[in-house]
Amino acid sequence: MPEGDTIFRAAAALRRALAGEVVTRFEAALAPLARVHDDTPITGRVVERCESIGKHLLIWFSGGLALRTHMRMSGSWHLYRHGERWQRPASAMRVRIDTAAWVAVAFNVQAAEFLHERDLPRTRALSTLGPDLLSASFSERDALVRLAGAGPRPISEVLLDQRVIAGIGNVFKSEVLFLCGIHPDQPANTLTPAQLKQIIDVAVPLMRANTGATAESGIVTYRGMRRTTGRGSEDERLWVYGRSGKPCRKCGAAISWGKRGEGARSTYWCGKCQVRKGAEGC
Repeated sequence: MPEGDTIFRAAAALRRALAGEVVTRFEAALAPLARVHDDTPITGRVVERCESIGKHLLIWFSGGLALRTHMRMSGSWHLYRHGERWQRPASAMRVRIDTAAWVAVAFNVQAAEFLHERDLPRTRALSTLGPDLLSASFSERDALVRLAGAGPRPISEVLLDQRVIAGIGNVFKSEVLFLCGIHPDQPANTLTPAQLKQIIDVAVPLMRANTGATAESGIVTYRGMRRTTGRGSEDERLWVYGRSGKPCRKCGAAISWGKRGEGARSTYWCGKCQVRKGAEGC
């Protein structure tokens, strides 16, 4: 599933390509979107802005209308020049937005809806989100309060709960906990205020460092080059994620892997660097 940095980069690329431009063609393979287009056409509207909120991407059109999409596991937004060959089959197209210069295509997007600006505060998908780690208005205080009130759930599950903080997914969850030396199964309510602050202090700059994508004409979502180690080579870019059985980059112990929480989400950790409090090991 794309994480907050991926959606941030996609929104930035879409904004650079589409903002201020008139929609010359709109298509939707999803019936609810098509009905809105039939009733209040998107064609002829101006794309005002594109923004990310956690893992949600919003494209705003003139008239106070926004298209919200969520990538879930396999969705992505692509940008193409007119006549350029798509990198996904047309059968996977869910939304298409054309301007004079660009074609923006959402592939395999399952969650999509039109929202009126007046309804945004009541939209459950957005109104229940916690502070967005990549937002310019990110509130550390609010994030810490929500983390502190998360109860006995394992911290790895808490970090994926978008109602607590928005934007973190499997990769950053594993990488942040490793850098903080916190075991993924550690109950959130056993962490000290200093540890909770450390999580935020590590997560925010780490995610923001991965938002600098360029506005190229092809795929604008995750390219497989997310980095948390600061190292240049492809096989050294992450600390623990995807490295089950390989030596820890800090201590040399074998990296552990397991599925955790709702949806059995993949989690990676070092059993030597991340010892669960009150346990001898992992």
